[in-house]
Amino acid sequence: METTMTKTLAALSLALGLVAFGAHAETVVTDTDGNGTFSKEEMKAAYPDITDEVFTTLDVDGNGQIDADELQAGRENGAIAA
Repeated sequence: METTMTKTLAALSLALGLVAFGAHAETVVTDTDGNGTFSKEEMKAAYPDITDEVFTTLDVDGNGQIDADELQAGRENGAIAA
């Protein structure tokens, strides 16, 4: 009986750990052209529902690209999901 309980507790711990990991997973944006910033197309691949308005809000310097700092700021202020 102890073995069954131990296995059950281990499975439950693993399941809870996976749920907690999923809650902390971050959306990955891929710089497909390797220029060091994220284009609207690259952002749309990671965030399919991103609007032009949200992209423009994230693009603080107005250069048409999202850099790592702008992406992080958008995540921190809730403009996009982490």
